[in-house]
Amino acid sequence: MNSKKCIAMLLAGGQGSRLGVLTSKIAKPAVPYGGKYRIIDFPLSNCVNSGIDTVGILTQYKPLELNDYIGSGKTWDLDRLNGGVHILPPYQGQHGGDWYKGTANAIYQNMEFIERYDPEYVLILSGDHIYKMDYSKMLNEHIKSEAACTIAVLEVPDEEASRFGIMNTRADGSIYEFEEKPKNPKSNLASMGIYIFNWSKLRKYLTEDENNPDSSNDFGKNIIPAMLNNNELLRVYRFNDYWKDVGTVDSLWEANLDLLNPKIDLDLSDKNWRIYSRTASMPPQYVSDTAQVENSLITDGCEISGKLDYSVLFENVTVEEGAAVEYSLVMPGAVVKKGAVVRYSIIAENVVVGENASVGTEPTPDSDANWGITVIGDGLTVGKNAAVGPNKMITENIKEGEKI
Repeated sequence: MNSKKCIAMLLAGGQGSRLGVLTSKIAKPAVPYGGKYRIIDFPLSNCVNSGIDTVGILTQYKPLELNDYIGSGKTWDLDRLNGGVHILPPYQGQHGGDWYKGTANAIYQNMEFIERYDPEYVLILSGDHIYKMDYSKMLNEHIKSEAACTIAVLEVPDEEASRFGIMNTRADGSIYEFEEKPKNPKSNLASMGIYIFNWSKLRKYLTEDENNPDSSNDFGKNIIPAMLNNNELLRVYRFNDYWKDVGTVDSLWEANLDLLNPKIDLDLSDKNWRIYSRTASMPPQYVSDTAQVENSLITDGCEISGKLDYSVLFENVTVEEGAAVEYSLVMPGAVVKKGAVVRYSIIAENVVVGENASVGTEPTPDSDANWGITVIGDGLTVGKNAAVGPNKMITENIKEGEKI
């Protein structure tokens, strides 16, 4: 094996429980996004665009669809003889099998994989963020500063800082303290969960952490604080472009509709920084003369005869004549029948919304605290004339005329 300067380890094992029914059958990084992508397309495309050709993907929860989707890695030009993309599930050791206990333990269990490439640096990534980033710039800064670890950060509004892991820094960008969701934040530099470590240092701290029975084996809670306690040099790398953690229904909905907002800089058609995706080729979309479409994203294979406004439609979606879809995401293969109205909702793959049914409602000044995005789970049917209110997570078929 030729040694590599830097390899990436992509944490993609999360259950994504806050996405509810959307992740009941698939891992969070495999959730569809933006018409023809999946969330994991973003870190994988960032790697190959940044010149990193060796990626270990650590899977755990419901990995089947994710494994199938990634395949040999050819889509992202990661089908390499030396390097490429590798799926790394938890495996049985001599002492029985062990689920990944935390983010640090997941990397610890795969130290043999990392050693195979004898890298100087290891880039740790998360599989559930939407962003475009050149990791090579971050790596160059890391090398130049001679830090043991560099952590990518994003400035967040002061009033939101207590929702994040916050890095407190000196004037030169070195970190003196890390606080997880602090009540009274001292800074607004939020960790993006993107780290570059010198491999020799990371190996030492992972091994010590694994031997500590009281550790929760987590980068934020254990590894970073341990390095700071030992006076290692940790630095921040500031990132100023679009970044979204899509761990909740609301943030997934917002991140998709951001694609329709001209004020938000997330250009997926940029030829210089392509986001690669493994979408089967489809016939072009068909928009009939009865359709009314405003500010929406329609993917190949769709048939639109109804009304669309500020919505994202994934491939092979049908919206029949007289139906209306507003401020919603409709995932692959779903059908919205005649007269049905879908508002402020996420319709999962292969759902059928029956004739004259209504799903979700728009927020009004009088909406109570219980208003929210409604989600209809994978493959379900909403019966004819049924009505589903706001902020519902639907996990079973809804009968004709039923009101929920």
